[in-house]
Amino acid sequence: MNPGSAYLSDVLDQLAKLRRMGDTALSQVSEEQFFWKPDAESNSIALIMKHMAGNMRSRWTDFLTSDGEKGDRRRDSEFEAETTDSREAITKKWEEGWDLTITTIGGLAETDLPKTIQIRNETHTVMQAINRQLVHYATHVGQIVYLAKHLAGEKWKTLSIPRGESDTFEVSRMGEPYRKKR
Repeated sequence: MNPGSAYLSDVLDQLAKLRRMGDTALSQVSEEQFFWKPDAESNSIALIMKHMAGNMRSRWTDFLTSDGEKGDRRRDSEFEAETTDSREAITKKWEEGWDLTITTIGGLAETDLPKTIQIRNETHTVMQAINRQLVHYATHVGQIVYLAKHLAGEKWKTLSIPRGESDTFEVSRMGEPYRKKR
């Protein structure tokens, strides 16, 4: 596999991991927790998801042919609770955003990577734009996981290796010789 194709494949793998991580964290919070905000200046899980969905729709719609900041995007409203917001509606937009992102990137070829696109009238190569969004999404999924873990408390089911089980995990994955090298 050539480097460009390998890069695109890895981006899709990383996005799938982020999506699974977010979805698994979301499955551990109640309706009330979904909309809970730590304080007036912070965002709820719901608002973070609304923002990500709006960003994904804007960035990945007509990705190669139009500015990544679409004229009809109302970014500020993504951070406001609206009477029409429901967990179901926000989750639907979240899923549509992820599907659009993955479909768009999955449709790219390695020859697209050096092409240039615009985001807010700023020029990026396709690779730079992908990296920008990958970092952005990882940041927000991390926020969702942090809030969900806090809210779930003792009921939280870890998304990674449970505390105190790193050695057991490494031995099962790497075999006994790995432990002896440490």
